[in-house]
Amino acid sequence: MISDNIKSMIRVNQAGEYGAMRIYAGQLAVLKGTPAQETLTEMATQEAEHLQKFNRLIIENQIRPTLLQPLWHVGGYALGVMTALMGEKAAHACTIAVEEVIDDHYQSQLSQLEGPLEKPLADLIEQCRQDEIAHKEIAIDSGGRGAPGYTLLTATIKAISRTAIWLSSRI
Repeated sequence: MISDNIKSMIRVNQAGEYGAMRIYAGQLAVLKGTPAQETLTEMATQEAEHLQKFNRLIIENQIRPTLLQPLWHVGGYALGVMTALMGEKAAHACTIAVEEVIDDHYQSQLSQLEGPLEKPLADLIEQCRQDEIAHKEIAIDSGGRGAPGYTLLTATIKAISRTAIWLSSRI
């Protein structure tokens, strides 16, 4: 049997990967046919792979997903649409902000996973973390830091992301 802490980690990570998929879906709805489409699609594909792995853990370990998933379904998509409507750079700024929070979040989880029985979960989280870091670097290279209102935009998205993590780990 796994601990409540591990259950919480898996629940919040599954919710986060689901939210990321919804953000990219919203961005792609607006930016389809633009130069950003290929990059966003590639990142969304990796997020889908992450989600599939956490979905499997949810099922295998009989963990209740967050009850807030309907909110993340709508909210993630809306965040994606809103940032994409602000332009490609703002969409990439969104990725930068989210991935910076997720990198810290995953790093915090990794510091708690030290036992040999926790190694498979730690390996998965580290793999996802490395992909998220790569997404952030792609978004930086794509001009995300040049988005209008970058500081305010990313501070707001980071606050939303941290709140979603906190809520999903509990509800």
